[in-house]
Amino acid sequence: MKAVILAAGVSRRLYPMTYEMPKCLIEVGEKPILDHQLIALQSADINDIVLVVGYYREAIINHVQTNFPDMNIEYVINHHYFETNTAYSLELCKDAINNQSFILMNADVLYPKEVLNRVIHANHGTSLAVEIKPCGREEVKVIEGDGNRLVAIGKELIEDNALGEFIGVAKFSAKFSTAFGDSLNRLISAGGTADYFEAAIHPLMSEYPVYYEDVSDLPCIEIDFIEDLKKARELVKSDWFN
Repeated sequence: MKAVILAAGVSRRLYPMTYEMPKCLIEVGEKPILDHQLIALQSADINDIVLVVGYYREAIINHVQTNFPDMNIEYVINHHYFETNTAYSLELCKDAINNQSFILMNADVLYPKEVLNRVIHANHGTSLAVEIKPCGREEVKVIEGDGNRLVAIGKELIEDNALGEFIGVAKFSAKFSTAFGDSLNRLISAGGTADYFEAAIHPLMSEYPVYYEDVSDLPCIEIDFIEDLKKARELVKSDWFN
């Protein structure tokens, strides 16, 4: 199994901290966010990585090559990182994941190894890590159907109907990845270059089962704002990261 990490974004909401560095290289607990993810992947024996880069890509590539020389990493460059979003970044590497099972993660999520372990060993081929909680406007929300199956995903869902937040770590089956690639292509062709990749998952959910793995008991957070970073630096002190 391989992993795809999306690390092309500009992270304007963390300005001025990200004026001269990419978000994924911000240190949390004496390690960059990206290092926590790569170490988790190594612990799960996943060493084949597709890393989508854009903003300050040289800094990311140099850091990874220096600190993780034994990992097999393919770099895909999103040259349009200022005006595009994760759907466009993921569509760029569809040939590398077509008809293959893979792990997908956003590079700005802090989580312990146990999150990845649960997703990888989930009973279903396509499973999203979800924190069950009340959600606000900013979170990528999910709505539950029957038997841990999800029926909707997106930021614009009605907050009161949401099960919780998709934290940006997922496993996709080979069958789903093929349909996902086609859905991404349709989304981008229709002008959705600024959409999140979840917009390509949503229309597939009625035909292709997507389940969730509950990670509510684990310390994890997507880092978008300064407040998130402060919280992450407290969460990383948990025994789960030792």
